[in-house]
Amino acid sequence: MFDRDEIARAAALRAAWEAGELHAFLERRPESRSEYQTLSGLPLKRVYTAEDVKDLRHEDLGLPGQYPYTRGPYPTMYRGRLWTMRQIAGFGTGDDTNRRFRYLIEQGQTGLSVDFDMPTLMGYDSDDPRALGEVGREGVAVDTLDDVEALFAGIDLERISVSMTINPTAWILLAMYVALSRARGGDLDRLSGTCQTDILKEYIAQKEWIFPIRHSLRLVRDMIVYCAEHMARYNPINISGYHISEAGATSVQEVAFTMANAIAYVEEVTRAGVPVDRFAPRLAFYFVAQADFFEEVAKFRAARRVWAKLMKERFGATRPESMRLRFHCQTAAVTLTKAQPMNNIVRTALQALSAVLGGAQSLHTNGLDEAYAIPSELAMKIALRTQQIIADETRVANVVDPLGGSYYVESLTDRIEAEVFAILARVDALGGTVKAIEAGWFQREIADSAYEHARRRASGELPVVGVNKFVEPPEPGALEVHKVAPDVEARQLARLRAARGRRDGVRVAALLERLAREAADPNVNLMPVTIELAAARASMGEIVGRLREVWGRYVETPVF
Repeated sequence: MFDRDEIARAAALRAAWEAGELHAFLERRPESRSEYQTLSGLPLKRVYTAEDVKDLRHEDLGLPGQYPYTRGPYPTMYRGRLWTMRQIAGFGTGDDTNRRFRYLIEQGQTGLSVDFDMPTLMGYDSDDPRALGEVGREGVAVDTLDDVEALFAGIDLERISVSMTINPTAWILLAMYVALSRARGGDLDRLSGTCQTDILKEYIAQKEWIFPIRHSLRLVRDMIVYCAEHMARYNPINISGYHISEAGATSVQEVAFTMANAIAYVEEVTRAGVPVDRFAPRLAFYFVAQADFFEEVAKFRAARRVWAKLMKERFGATRPESMRLRFHCQTAAVTLTKAQPMNNIVRTALQALSAVLGGAQSLHTNGLDEAYAIPSELAMKIALRTQQIIADETRVANVVDPLGGSYYVESLTDRIEAEVFAILARVDALGGTVKAIEAGWFQREIADSAYEHARRRASGELPVVGVNKFVEPPEPGALEVHKVAPDVEARQLARLRAARGRRDGVRVAALLERLAREAADPNVNLMPVTIELAAARASMGEIVGRLREVWGRYVETPVF
């Protein structure tokens, strides 16, 4: 971006400054430490100049909406449309969460996001003995289509986008969503939103799985192919770095491991004979906004550039839509503290600002009380107001990529991109993502990073205000946290019994047998039969249980 003479002048000015003013100042007042680095461990210079972007090419920076999309996937970004404000919600029954959705919409939320309880995530019905005490606790309970009907009662699914945080059982939730739209007489091509669906990151980080890896990949493939053929605006997967980060990965690892998973999904679908430009435009991503402000901004910019280059150079994509990385972002739950919980409002605001300056398409801001429980209505309102203040009062949305051209941000963007491609080369050398998971490579890398972070935090090297710095005695009862109603499980079991009592049991049994037959043939797409099962009121546990008989379970080899 600069000619040789400009670089030389910058180098001369810096050298003179270091020898003169800086040297004299350091003699009087030394710096607080000998080395500085980002939260990911990338070394930091004292100051950045034109020297640090001497290798940055105009074609790698580009303009907003142009390949490689470093400066944003769309030409006008937030000047044309703000990011979707998508606060996640989910607890109790479908009726309970529906009331929270309506409250958030009244407060100005522009998209819905659903959390599901652990039995739903793992494919157990609410009356399964393993579900005892977990029904509706960490999210909303879903057993049959009746629960999804209650969840979205009175909400026009063709006018508001819905994100569903579900992975091992994602194809069933998508089937229920489709069945609900059909029952309402809707047009599937008008539905927008996403399922998280990213099962590979479960084996790597979050540890919620049911089936062996390759069978789970088949289900992801079936969802992507089905949506490419029937749901023009729907994102069948949200390839997620968030949970990889929350498990302990660095920001560089978050992007690299997420891209490794994305490569595996693209390879899986193209092996099925679907051209990359047919489905890639509907692939979406999900990242965290961590505490290191500028590293996070650079991370989002680097991720867009990496994805664009992968799609064009590795997979031969030709459509701009296939190369544009679009991402949802959530502020970092792992940074929330029980100590001095009001500090979490500030943490969340700064993390949200980094996501906006990094060009997010959708954003969830965490509640101040989430270190204790599911957020209260007040905490959710403050979290939503945080986004609204950033959007309407700070004016940061008035300029596209306002940090573009910063010596520091551009240098950091380049460094993260290079580090990510180096990790991807390592994954390729290991035989690809699935083989690397089976060998425990990702798991070991995250464990090492998590240990190092914990060590630095425990020593005080990483300050956490209220925890290891500026500590105060706890204030009992400082927060009134959300409590799940004691009758949730009883209400949910009553709805499940009623659904079973009304349905055609013979038809459900026949469809389950068809599911088993089709599951044995890897060339058959399982979405159509699952949609029929959902419409017939087959339960989550019945569908998963029948497939478990065919495919078995996944058992991880422990990594120490």
